[in-house]
Amino acid sequence: MELDDAADAYAAHLADVRRLSPATVRAYRSDLTGLAASIGHVPVAEIDLEHLRTWLWERTQAGEARSSIARRTASARGFFAWALESELVETDPSLRLVAPKRSRPLPKVASADGLAGALDALAAAASSGDAVALRDHAIIELLYATGVRVSELCGLDLEDLDRDRATARVLGKGSKERVVPFGTPALRALDAYLVRGRPALAARADASGSPQAAGGPGRENAAVGAAEGRQATTAGTTAGRHATAAAAAASVSSATAARRHSTAPGRAVFLGVRGARMAPRAVYDVVTRVVGPVVGSAAVGPHTLRHSAATHLLDGGADLRSVQEMLGHASLGTTQIYTHVSSERLAAAYRLAHPRA
Repeated sequence: MELDDAADAYAAHLADVRRLSPATVRAYRSDLTGLAASIGHVPVAEIDLEHLRTWLWERTQAGEARSSIARRTASARGFFAWALESELVETDPSLRLVAPKRSRPLPKVASADGLAGALDALAAAASSGDAVALRDHAIIELLYATGVRVSELCGLDLEDLDRDRATARVLGKGSKERVVPFGTPALRALDAYLVRGRPALAARADASGSPQAAGGPGRENAAVGAAEGRQATTAGTTAGRHATAAAAAASVSSATAARRHSTAPGRAVFLGVRGARMAPRAVYDVVTRVVGPVVGSAAVGPHTLRHSAATHLLDGGADLRSVQEMLGHASLGTTQIYTHVSSERLAAAYRLAHPRA
C-alpha cells in the first residue's frame, strides 16, 4: 500500500475512532504528506528508520523549530503504531526514532493592573450601547475569567451558559466537556451583551437573508434533531476492524458532537458583524487590539488571556490541581509551566522590594 492511501485510512481512524479534533487530524495528515514527499513512492511496508531520519534531517535543514520536528516525530510514531496494529507493516521503524527535546519558553502574561485598565476602557465603550463594543467587552471578560481556548469560546451555544450559577460548559480537546466558572464582572458583561448586543447582531443576519440568527426554540430544536440524525446515520461507517469501536464512540457522543459542530448562528453566543457565528480569527483580532498594548507586543492572541488567567490564579493562591481542571489540561505537567511564570514574577518583585535582595 502506498503511504498516501495508508495516511488517508489513518486520518479516518483518528477522526472516527479516536475522536480527535479536525485540526489535530489535519496536522497529522500534513506531516504524513511531508513524509511521502520526502521518500517518494516507497510502499508503507518498505519504509525504514533511515527514511524517517532523512525526512526529519531535511526538515531540520529547512530551519524548522525543534517543537515542529518533535511533532513530526510523534506523527510518525502514531502512524506506524497504527500500521503495525493494522498489519500494514511487520515491524515498526519509528521505535528507534529520537525526538529533539522541546524548549518550553515562558508564555506571555499580561499584568493584572494592565488588564484591569483595558477592561475598564472596554466597559466604557460598551456603555454607549454599540453591539460590537458590548460583544468585545464580553469576549475579553469571559476569556480572562475562564481561561478557555478560542475554539471553546467560539463553540459556545446559548444553552451552554448557566447564568444563575455563573458557569459555562465548554468542549475541549479530545471532545472532553468541562464546566468552568466565571466571576461577576464577566457575568455583567455577558448579560449586557446578550440583552442589548446580540439581538442587534442577530438582526443583521435576518436582514442579509442568512439563516435565522434569533430563531425560536422550536426552530433550534428542529435543527438539532436534524444534525443529530445526520450524525447517527454516519456514526457506524468506519471500515474494517475499527467499525464497532467507531460506532460505540459515536453513539456516546453523537448528540454532543452534532450540537457542537452546528454552525447555526441562532445557537451561537458570540456573533460576528454579519450575524453569523464568530470565527476564531475575528476573536484574535479583538484580543490583539485590546491586549497587545498591555503586553507591549502585537503578537498576542486569546492564549495570552489563558496564560494570564492561570498565572493570576496561582499568584492569588489557587492550587495547581484546580487550575488544571479549569484549563482542561490532560496532564498536570502542562499546567506546571505557570508555576515558573509565577516564580519569575516573585523573584523580580523580591529583587525590587526586599532590602536584603
